[in-house]
Amino acid sequence: MLQQYCVSLTEYRRLLTKEVRVGDILLGNNNPICIQTMTTTDTMDTAATVAQSIRCIEAGAELIRITAPSKNEAENLLNIKNELRKRGYSTPLVADIHFTPNAAEIAARIVEKVRVNPGNYVDKKKFDLIEYTDVDYAAEVERIYERFSPLVKICKEHGTAMRIGTNHGSLSDRIMSRYGDTPNGMVESAMEFLRIARDHSYHQVVLSMKSSNPIVMVQAYRLLVQKMDEEFGECYPLHLGVTEAGDGEDGRIKSAIGIGTLLEDGIGDTIRVSLTEDPEFEIPVCRDIVKRYEQRSGHDAIAPFTQDEKIRLPYNPFEYKRRDANTVQNIGGHHVPVVIADFGDIDKIKATDLETIGYKYNEATDKWNIGDGAADYIYTGSKEISFGLPGTLQVICDYKEWLAIAEKSKYHPLIYDTVYLDVKESIDTLHFILCDVNGKWENLLKLIEKAKSHPLAVLCINTNNKHALASLRRFIIELMQQECKCPLILSVSSDDKTVDEQLIHFATEAGGLFLDGFGDGIWLESNAALENVKMSGRTYLEVKNNSQFLNNTSFSILQATRTRISKTEYISCPSCGRTLFDLQETTAMIRAATNHLKGVKIAIMGCIVNGPGEMADADFGYVGSGPGKITLYKGKEIMKRNVPSDIAVSELIQLLKENEAWIEPAAMA
Repeated sequence: MLQQYCVSLTEYRRLLTKEVRVGDILLGNNNPICIQTMTTTDTMDTAATVAQSIRCIEAGAELIRITAPSKNEAENLLNIKNELRKRGYSTPLVADIHFTPNAAEIAARIVEKVRVNPGNYVDKKKFDLIEYTDVDYAAEVERIYERFSPLVKICKEHGTAMRIGTNHGSLSDRIMSRYGDTPNGMVESAMEFLRIARDHSYHQVVLSMKSSNPIVMVQAYRLLVQKMDEEFGECYPLHLGVTEAGDGEDGRIKSAIGIGTLLEDGIGDTIRVSLTEDPEFEIPVCRDIVKRYEQRSGHDAIAPFTQDEKIRLPYNPFEYKRRDANTVQNIGGHHVPVVIADFGDIDKIKATDLETIGYKYNEATDKWNIGDGAADYIYTGSKEISFGLPGTLQVICDYKEWLAIAEKSKYHPLIYDTVYLDVKESIDTLHFILCDVNGKWENLLKLIEKAKSHPLAVLCINTNNKHALASLRRFIIELMQQECKCPLILSVSSDDKTVDEQLIHFATEAGGLFLDGFGDGIWLESNAALENVKMSGRTYLEVKNNSQFLNNTSFSILQATRTRISKTEYISCPSCGRTLFDLQETTAMIRAATNHLKGVKIAIMGCIVNGPGEMADADFGYVGSGPGKITLYKGKEIMKRNVPSDIAVSELIQLLKENEAWIEPAAMA
């Protein structure tokens, strides 16, 4: 029996899934996690698609997905496959199908795998709410059985694998009418198709539960695993991905949070990172994510749960609810998570150093300008600040230093857990307890008992356990079971050498806990020098020093987990052969024009396949509707059809103004 939704919540073990063959690649059954991507070229352009596929393969892609929106593209897959084989590349190909069963049936005879979307393979999506009786609903399921069975039989005959790929943004009206826009609806959408496949004794099936919202995505995969285990007593391989993740550091962080949270629990057999960039740039990010689990076995032991029954957690891993915590000044309770900037290694902190964490001093006016991404606290170690601080910024310093400070109004002590257990005097102010949850469990239980009686205590938890997320989570579960409501700061340290690796490390370990409602603050520490770094040669993120990088990353993690909104959010698809405009260029233009609109969610979609559905999670949408034509949305509602692409960004800005979502950049200065 699974522990809730995975093999173990305390020991790293892969979920054992059925083995599926895709060409020469084996998925599931503890085979290595497979890395894949998707071409962005026109499928009818054989030379361009072959060339891009080769670049992806040479970058490390083990599966290549190619869109086949109609019969013509499906038939041309044979030319692409033949050319790749002629050049000595045996990498399996996957046909991506939406709306067109006839294209799927052609492709299944050519390539090694087909991907179908149960939301639009037979059903339609017009955002209609339809009331179904049980008899009517059963009749619709039977209709799906009749339409989907021919593809299943072809795949079985030709040895072709299949991915049943649910998208949160393209759930059918039928599913939405009964289950709503929910992870439950996503799971049932896939399970209907999986039951049909099993009824034909066809088991070469992989499943996915993609969403642009990592919370929804993680909950859907967990529910799917639980549902398969309960209904079939076995699980099929899982393809992990956050759809429409975007570009740059935000796309990497959002992808790592969704994919990494599941991989931490041993869930996932193949991954794709969907970035609005050339597909070969997705592969290094995939590799950085996957390699975190290559040496994970043999980690330090984590305090076990009772093993004689299914674990009863003090929270629901299938629904988001923030852990109940005390309110201590601006930490915990209803407050958004705070950000702590680590200045402990800076010898002498100057006013100009605070620019890297969102505070800029104007000497002429003698005032501080405070950005939306300004840290709430700085840790100074054993140092006292020698200049006047911004009104919203507070200082954390070591306990010994704090005792010696005369004016303590903006200073708060940090006490190590071992010292805290020996402190006899009462601390009648906000204080932080730095706790290594990889320590002796009996000492941790003593600390919990003492801390829960201190209403002004905040726990800063970290671990040096290789299986860090599980280690931190186990301690948090104990806090909840012991009814200790101290606010929690998630403290994560990284020794990784590259920016991408550190982004993935921080996003997975901190982000995964925020997704479950754990965490009232974030404190990141980098142990590698990152001065004047441009992310892997990319120019859209440049950092002056570690402080700026860590502060940006902290706010990006909170934004991606939707726990603290500090900037515009872009839901941007990764482009494919269906795309009707240059997504990278257009996304950059829209970002440049709108990135000052804090809290506004703008979706940028290359075509209508997932566009209208993903609009449901966005405030405004910019969707390709034809060559040179753009349709603009407000939520799910079309506002302007077939706008010429050369004026579409201006029309988007006008739409924002008409809906009082626009602020002039000058007003933000």
